[in-house]
Amino acid sequence: MLFSMKIIGLGVAGLIAIGLATGLAFAGTRSAPIGTGVVVINTGLGYQAGAASGTGMVLTSSGEILTNNHVIRGATTIKIVVPADGRSYTAKVVGYDVTGDIAVLQATGASNLKTVALAGSWTVKVGQKVRAVGNAGGTGSLVSVFGSVTGVGRSITVSDDAGGNQRLTGLIETDADLQPGDSGGPLFNAVGKVVGVDTAASAGYGFQRIAGNDGYAIPIAKAVAIAKQIEAGRGSSTVHVGSTAFLGVAVSPSSYDTPGAMIASVVPGGPAAKAGLVPGDLITAIAGRTVTSPTSLAAVMRGQKPTAKVSVRYVDQTGTRRVVAVTLVSGPPQ
Repeated sequence: MLFSMKIIGLGVAGLIAIGLATGLAFAGTRSAPIGTGVVVINTGLGYQAGAASGTGMVLTSSGEILTNNHVIRGATTIKIVVPADGRSYTAKVVGYDVTGDIAVLQATGASNLKTVALAGSWTVKVGQKVRAVGNAGGTGSLVSVFGSVTGVGRSITVSDDAGGNQRLTGLIETDADLQPGDSGGPLFNAVGKVVGVDTAASAGYGFQRIAGNDGYAIPIAKAVAIAKQIEAGRGSSTVHVGSTAFLGVAVSPSSYDTPGAMIASVVPGGPAAKAGLVPGDLITAIAGRTVTSPTSLAAVMRGQKPTAKVSVRYVDQTGTRRVVAVTLVSGPPQ
């Protein structure tokens, strides 16, 4: 796992969430499910010295949460909040898909949470009325905004914080006024079922307005398919399951004629630092796979496991080609 030098809080950085409460089970009875099925997600970005906020949807009463990948990208701590209840759960990342911008979390110790109703095979059509619910502005409260579907099957290109681009396809377009903090929240149809995951944000940490008041959502069927793959533990070139391997470098595009990922800084005491890598070194390969850019380094790292010992090929500032062994550790999600 690498982290970026660009420090932009997803949604609203630096906000501190209120808590959420668990339900109490009484002998012979069952309390009403907790919350509305929509939760606030607050993250700490330890390596960026920041914090961020977004939204999630409860898939199971035991605390499985669906959200955007960019909501939890780079997070060193994750807290799930039920705004109306007052307590919070810590959460772990089950898995994520960078290219699909979907992540699945598990709230620790959660039970009796209200879940959202999914639209399933519901066909979304232009002109249909929709309602987006999310942590708009990162205030810790859920806000609803109304609008209509203005397009289906849309594609947009968003920028990430490592200088690359990400293409999101098959999106629902809406004129509902999505705001920072809404990412990962539900787009409901007129009968209160989720048809999409609001996502109008970059693949990095920032919210990105695409054009005018346009907002975009990932169709729920696509999001659920990714979630099921993660739940089944089936990793792929785009889907990462489990803990993320961490190299401990911030990188930028190569400033040399040689392609690669330029080290801008290293985490003190991290794997790269222990192996002797320093700012200005250009990583050209890792674990036998060629690295041509920060984006390709990130892709290689997604396929690695914490504790793995990998070879890193690089060019130092004198132009000398070198190779060093690095033992990876567990780090924040990409």
